[in-house]
Amino acid sequence: MNPLLKKILQYVLILGATGALLWVSLRGLQVGDGESKGAFIWSMWQRSDKLYLFAMFILYMISNVARAERWRMLLRPSGNQVSLSASFLSVLVGYLINLVVPRGGEVSRCYNLYKLDRAPVEVSFGTVVVERIIDVVCLLLLVALSFYVEWDKLKLFLDSLGIFTTNENSTFHVPLWAYAALAGMVLVVALWFVFRKNDKLQKVLSGFKEGLFSVGRLERPWLFVFYSVLIWFLYFSMSYCVVEAFAETRGLGVGAVLTIFAVGSIAMAVPLPGGTGSYHTLVPPALVMLYHVKLSSATALVFIFHAWQTLIIIAVGLISFIISTILIQWRARQSK
Repeated sequence: MNPLLKKILQYVLILGATGALLWVSLRGLQVGDGESKGAFIWSMWQRSDKLYLFAMFILYMISNVARAERWRMLLRPSGNQVSLSASFLSVLVGYLINLVVPRGGEVSRCYNLYKLDRAPVEVSFGTVVVERIIDVVCLLLLVALSFYVEWDKLKLFLDSLGIFTTNENSTFHVPLWAYAALAGMVLVVALWFVFRKNDKLQKVLSGFKEGLFSVGRLERPWLFVFYSVLIWFLYFSMSYCVVEAFAETRGLGVGAVLTIFAVGSIAMAVPLPGGTGSYHTLVPPALVMLYHVKLSSATALVFIFHAWQTLIIIAVGLISFIISTILIQWRARQSK
């Protein structure tokens, strides 16, 4: 198949799935006679506590500063001294690209950092892989905590989705992702055997390996752990701000925030742009089933939260992209 046609088909499928899930979610938004769904969402936005939503924006920016500094720590052992500003701008550009190309932000932020501070892409990408592994561990710990605190409610919700299945002896089946991970490892090994004599590829793999193993050569490992915990604490705090911003969910408690965070994380794992569609489909039923929030209010809340978060990512991402472009052009003129 033509590569361009394949890309177009992928985007059509992604956009189609996103649109279908949004449509399914909006069907649950029941409004009164003479009132449109858009007007209902807008009225809920107007009644929200903007101070909490602004606090969410501040927490988001602080989390990205922490993430940028943690990335710098991973790059130092390889001899790449990058500035905090370049790292910060590249992280924000990466999040912007992720909205357009799912998982594309990881590569784009490495290229942006290379253009700003000349950190080799293969090395910085290796450190990004390390970051993703650490983030998955932190996420799993947070989800495990939410299951511990709200086990009965979360189990009820997951059972209703049919995510976990058991046989007659209650033996847990091997999930699909485990097979996918195994297939991925086999593919990596096969590619290594095929291309191991390719000098250019060996250089890329060498740089990738250097970045990947940089975590074992950190100057202050405890500080790296602190930043990792801080980032996910800030993410949790952002969810707490959203819950407190609306009268319909205010006062549900920390356990409810943990539950919403866990369900939202499952939704965001779906490879759709920014979790659009999957987040809107999974989170409202969780609010209804577990905390008895009205479906219309839960749906409107999720649309507002996701739209607000997406708007923030687009705004700061575009500003970061513009600043990065100006700095790159300025440095190019200075080097002549």
